[in-house]
Amino acid sequence: MNEGMREQSRERILAAALAVFAAKGYHKATISDITAEAGVSRGLITYYFPGKQDLVTELLDRYLEGVAGVLDVSGTPDERLAAIIDGILRAAVSTVPVQRMALSLIVNPATHPLFAAAEARKEAQLTKLEDGLRDLFAARGADDPALEEVMLRSVLEGVIFKAAVYTDQYPMERVRGWLYRMYGLPAPEGHLIQADPPPIARMRATA
Repeated sequence: MNEGMREQSRERILAAALAVFAAKGYHKATISDITAEAGVSRGLITYYFPGKQDLVTELLDRYLEGVAGVLDVSGTPDERLAAIIDGILRAAVSTVPVQRMALSLIVNPATHPLFAAAEARKEAQLTKLEDGLRDLFAARGADDPALEEVMLRSVLEGVIFKAAVYTDQYPMERVRGWLYRMYGLPAPEGHLIQADPPPIARMRATA
């Protein structure tokens, strides 16, 4: 098997594992489930990933690298803040399985150590993210840039949670507009991903 085919196999397995973890949770998911989802042999999966924890480790590392990369934008402080907000909101909608997997690991005491270990591996990148956000708020003239960083991340993490639970019912565009107004940014132009559900729609958990 050449290098290209090996990489395709790894990616296929990881995509299957993500779908299974998002649907069943870490503890209920089995290697057999992932084998069936990926359409490959059990031996091929265990060749690349000896166990479920190895799959989760790879998926979490990629997830946190993506989170840490939201600062890679240019422009004025206001333009950068708008781009960071949009990047996180776009990811919240377009990577729902990843968000669901991460949230399930965080809230379950039995699996939280897996997420904590991933954060420890990415400590330098996540610290850079926190410091970068504080510098951004300082450049915008905030009285307490550290608190602003905490509050922005808290609000966005709440948005990610709601979007992962309610998916298409979540009014992401109105949330986006509210965030822009809260930070005194010019109103966004166009839809980030898609139009919101009607204003009268109420969010209900989907099966």
